[in-house]
Amino acid sequence: MTSRRDGEILTRVGPGTAMGEMMRQYWLPGLKASELEADGDPVRFQLLGEKLIAFRDSSGRVGVMDHRCPHRCASLFFGRNEEGGIRCVYHGWKFDVDGNCLEMANVPPAQDFKQKVKAKAYKAAERNGLVWVFMGAPDNVPALPDIDPTLIPEDELTIRFVQRECNWLQAMEGDIDTSHLGFLHLGAVGRTEYQEGDVDHNVVSARAPEFLVKDTEFGVTYAAHRAAAETDQRYWRFAHFLFPCWALPPISPFHANRIARAWVPMDDTHTMFISIAHKDALVARRASTNITGGTLGDRLLPNTTDWFGRWRLEDHFGNDFGIERDVQRNESFTGIDGIHLQDQAITESMGKITDHGFEHLAPSDLMIAQTRKRLLGAAKAYQKDGTKPPGADDGSVFAGVRGGSFNAANDQAWNDAYELQIRAHVAAAAE
Repeated sequence: MTSRRDGEILTRVGPGTAMGEMMRQYWLPGLKASELEADGDPVRFQLLGEKLIAFRDSSGRVGVMDHRCPHRCASLFFGRNEEGGIRCVYHGWKFDVDGNCLEMANVPPAQDFKQKVKAKAYKAAERNGLVWVFMGAPDNVPALPDIDPTLIPEDELTIRFVQRECNWLQAMEGDIDTSHLGFLHLGAVGRTEYQEGDVDHNVVSARAPEFLVKDTEFGVTYAAHRAAAETDQRYWRFAHFLFPCWALPPISPFHANRIARAWVPMDDTHTMFISIAHKDALVARRASTNITGGTLGDRLLPNTTDWFGRWRLEDHFGNDFGIERDVQRNESFTGIDGIHLQDQAITESMGKITDHGFEHLAPSDLMIAQTRKRLLGAAKAYQKDGTKPPGADDGSVFAGVRGGSFNAANDQAWNDAYELQIRAHVAAAAE
C-alpha cells in the first residue's frame, strides 16, 4: 500500500520537492516545435510547477525562460520577439534565448549593467517535432534520451498532446495497467466480435491476466500473460515504465508498437500527455478498434494563451466527458466515446491528487506498486545525497526498449520470449 505521505512525495513536482528535483535531471518534452515561429508570438506553458514562456528567435533558436522579466517582474509573454531576442515592453530590456541581457533600453549607456543581469533561462533542444527542456544544472546537461519513437523522423510520426487535470502519476499509471483494457475499453465486447488474430481477441477471451514484474536499468517492466484463445500458446503483453515519466504501453502488436508516451507534469495537478508514435503503429491499432466507443481521435478545443489553455478536450469533467447512459446500458461498457477519453474520465474522477491510503491494491497492480517503489527510492536517494536516478546521465539505457503484444510457446520463459521479439523486430527497425 502507498501511504498518504509517499503519495505526496510522488506527486509534488515544484522546485525543492523530492520528485521535482529528481525530474529536473532529465530532458522533458514541453511543446510541439510547430507551436513556435521565428519572431512569432511567445507561448505560455508550465513545467514542473514553473510558469514559463517559449519563443523562437530570428535565427530559429528556441528560448525557454521564466515568464518574469528580471527587472521588475513584468511578464515576458507580453514581450516583443524581435531581432534575436525577447524585449520586455515595460522598460525595453531585451534577452536572448540563453537569458543574457542584450539591452537595458531605459538605462543610460554609462550606467547600464546588462552583463550582470540574466533572465532565468533553461536549456532547450529540438528533435523530430518536439521541443525538449532541461531544468537541471546548466553545467551538467546530458544528451537527449534514446527513446526509440523520439528518434524516428518527424514525417513518419504522429505526435499528440492532450492536457489532463490531475497529477502526473495517476495519469501515467493507466499506461502500465493492462488489466483495465478488458473492462474500461472492451467490457461490452464478446470474443465472437473479433476475428482470430485481432490484437484484442485474447483480451476479451481472458480478462484477468497474470503478471510478472522486474526492475530494469531504465525503470520497471511488466509482462501480463494469459492463454491465447484457440491455441496452445500464451498471449503476452509487455509494457515498461521509463524514468522519469515515460510509459511504453502494449497498444499494438510487438512488431509495430513503436510508441512512447510522456506524462509530463505541468504542476502538481495538471499533466501534459504526449504520445509519440510511428504511423504504422497507429494503423495496426486502428485495424482492431471496431467497437462502439472505441474511436481513437481526440476532439480538442482551440488553444488559448492562458496557462492551461493548450491541448484541452471538448469533453471534460464539467460535461461528464460526454457520457451517454443509454449507450452504456445497451452498446458500450462506459457510454463514453473514445479510448483516450475513457482513460481521461476515469483518471480525473480520482481527484486531482488521489489519497493512496484509500486504495486496496491487488495482484493485478504489481506494476503500479513496483513503479511507485522505484520512483520513491530514486527521488529520496537524489534528495539525500545527489545519487543520479536511472538514465539521467546516460540516455542510452532507454535504447531498444519496446512494449507490445505477441504469442509465444506455452513453456517459453518470459525473458526469453521478450528477447526473441526484440531481436526480431527492434534490430530489424534499426537496419
